[in-house]
Amino acid sequence: MSSVNLAPNVIIIPADPEFARASAVRRQLRVAAYCRVSTDSEEQLTSYEAQRTYYTDKIMANPEWTMAGLFADEGITGTSAQKRPEFLRMIRQCRQKKIDLVLTKSISRFARNTVDSLKYIRVLKELGIAVIFEEQNINTLESDNEMLLTIHSAFSQAESETMSSRIKWGKREAMREGRAIIQYNRLYGYRRGENNKPEIIPEQAEVVQRIYKQYLTGASLRMIQDTLESEQIPNVEGKSEWSLNVIRGILTNEKYYGDVLMQKTYVNDCISRKTIRNNGQLPKYLLPDHHEGIVDRQTFDAVQTEMARRNAGRSPSRKNAPTGRTSYASKYALSERLVCGECGTLYRRCVWAKRGKKRTVWRCVSRLDYGTTYCHNSPTLDEEPLQRAILTAINKVMGKREDMACQISESLFKIF
Repeated sequence: MSSVNLAPNVIIIPADPEFARASAVRRQLRVAAYCRVSTDSEEQLTSYEAQRTYYTDKIMANPEWTMAGLFADEGITGTSAQKRPEFLRMIRQCRQKKIDLVLTKSISRFARNTVDSLKYIRVLKELGIAVIFEEQNINTLESDNEMLLTIHSAFSQAESETMSSRIKWGKREAMREGRAIIQYNRLYGYRRGENNKPEIIPEQAEVVQRIYKQYLTGASLRMIQDTLESEQIPNVEGKSEWSLNVIRGILTNEKYYGDVLMQKTYVNDCISRKTIRNNGQLPKYLLPDHHEGIVDRQTFDAVQTEMARRNAGRSPSRKNAPTGRTSYASKYALSERLVCGECGTLYRRCVWAKRGKKRTVWRCVSRLDYGTTYCHNSPTLDEEPLQRAILTAINKVMGKREDMACQISESLFKIF
């Protein structure tokens, strides 16, 4: 029986005329523009406004485009995308499919970091979003532009590095010539005075002197912070919140006794912009008796000595302080004063809770952290009986309380 070739049975599904008509109407491209100026000088800000006006007119005048947003970073560096909030907001909207095309003046306006520039260009390319650099006449969706982008991005980064080197050289020359570089917007207690020298702000100077006195009488940084905040004393920004770093900075800043020490820190490079403490890597420049101090040199030196003393103790537990150091804590009278008789480790205050009842005790830190591995028989001490026993012992040796009070008063008077 011979085989018979039969034509396949094909069913034709006609096109949807409504869809065809809808496809014929081309959707407008959602176009965004990004502009940036690197400084907040008046000349640059004029350029900034000119860029905004230019891109608004260009996008709205094109019938095939619709405005998807103007993203502009003002007075911000281009070497790091993480420091440009408007740029990151534009990238987020691109990921959300709200933008089809990005316009920008040049690669250096888009980014001065080669890695950042290529990274975000490739991210947008994967999303099908083109970036048009007008000065270089480059469209990132065109396949032959990757090499050009790399070269131009490298030139932009090199330009930033050269500019950064010039600025560093200029600042160091100013330091060598004895011209003090002071950031008054961060210096509590002073404002810019005549001849560009610090001038004391009386009400803030009183707060500075108070901070020094509190610290020398035993207050910790946190206790000073609590006092300042509870009394609603404004900080350098006019707010009532004080950080421990700000208080520590006031206690360690040589400007408060009249000297100026420059280049205590430096920026490693213009890309990462990481600030590094200068421990001898670069020269420092000291201007002694540059201006009127808020505290005298003796008080400042006393604070530095006390701070060194508080930081000199070694932590008995690397779990508490991996660096082996411990911080001064005067919240509890017995902190860093109770020592285990078996292993020599300090005791720590603990609060136990059982069935709704709390019990305050002091335990050997070694026992708390490592069990009985290193310390086997250290006792647990209840706080109240311990405090009563210590007070009893103190009262026994204080037969002449008036003499003791006079000695303490004289010692405090010498400090201040």
